[in-house]
Amino acid sequence: MIRDWYARRMVEWETRLTMLDENRVVRPLQWGFDWLAPFLRDHGFAPALPDPEVERDPAAAEAAMVRINRLLVQNSGKFFGYRRPTDFRLEDRYPQLFPTNVRPETLAHDAALRQQIADGTAQKAQFLRFTSPARSPYPENDLVNARWFPAPAHKDPARPKQAIVVLPQWNADAFSHNALCSLFNRFGVSALRLSKPYHDIRRPAELERADFAVSANIGRTIAACRQAVVDIRCCLDWLESQGYRHFGILGTSLGSCYAFLASAHDPRLRVNAFNHASTAFGDVVWTGQSTRHIRQALEQAGLTQPRLCALWSSISPVSYFEKFLGPDGHAAGKNVLLIYANYDLTFPKEYSLQAVEAFEKNGVRFTPRVLPCGHYTTGEFPYKYIDGWHLGWFVYRAYKDLRNERATGTSPRSTNSGAIEQEALSR
Repeated sequence: MIRDWYARRMVEWETRLTMLDENRVVRPLQWGFDWLAPFLRDHGFAPALPDPEVERDPAAAEAAMVRINRLLVQNSGKFFGYRRPTDFRLEDRYPQLFPTNVRPETLAHDAALRQQIADGTAQKAQFLRFTSPARSPYPENDLVNARWFPAPAHKDPARPKQAIVVLPQWNADAFSHNALCSLFNRFGVSALRLSKPYHDIRRPAELERADFAVSANIGRTIAACRQAVVDIRCCLDWLESQGYRHFGILGTSLGSCYAFLASAHDPRLRVNAFNHASTAFGDVVWTGQSTRHIRQALEQAGLTQPRLCALWSSISPVSYFEKFLGPDGHAAGKNVLLIYANYDLTFPKEYSLQAVEAFEKNGVRFTPRVLPCGHYTTGEFPYKYIDGWHLGWFVYRAYKDLRNERATGTSPRSTNSGAIEQEALSR
């Protein structure tokens, strides 16, 4: 009885939180071939692009986009490949919130920060800036932004420098996950908090939300994902140039998808924290509460969930599991934390469990953790502290294991025990 009451309460709370933002816009389905055309032409795949007349035929356009997705999966090394930027630089400026909702408390927070800047009481922060090798029609989006949280120099000069790239959730403001970055600094791990494409300072002026990152424009959503993965890998390049040797990534929600794809294509990412994870991009968009406005547009165009999954197979983690596992088939050298929630209405639990099953089946060294809440409620008291504890403890241990591995020449211990116990405790 208590369990049923708790479940009802969590679903009601989660639903209420997803309904607070009233500035979601239903935009009609667009195929978005133009967003993929530059890559296809530059890499000799121009014949895959349909003629303009084909785009007017929904069935033919859908078939062409499915073929392009298959092509991108088969050539993902090129699709997520890039030329290293040459304009890395650190910029000092006052942090701003860049809110994506119009809730009174959010607007008040934004106004307070602006007043601090005007009064001269705000403190500047450092941001890594560079031009993304994956371009879009928006110059502000193509200027990558990552707030830099350098850890203090360790007293032992022989200790390897360690860093993590942090990607918050979809539509996160510019302060989301900053506290985690400061926490990692206390472990001696530096952090780059990356603004995803179309988020905060990268958001085009015409938008209130990061709508172009995920939308009913099929090609644009794929292009945004590609840009995010490329930007992550460029951040690793800069960190390497600064003398860092151990690298990890933490992604939440949409950020976890980007993080998985980056790790699957970049063996430098040894520490992997996937905070709310799923297997197929289309499944989440179709079934999640926070993307109901996108589903509305897709349903109006006659699409179904399986067809949407095929249209976004090139940005779905499930398409790249073999790459994540690597040549030995066991993701050698990678340490993984996978967090999901029992009452998640945005990343439904059934799809997170598919990820758990895939890791277990393939012998990946991973730690599963289950939150007794939902997706949005993860950001509420006390669940945000439970989530933070799991993330912090994992990062602390994983980087310690990397240092021990370097010192002793032994592989880090397996951490995938206790999955059943964790599931039971979270109920």
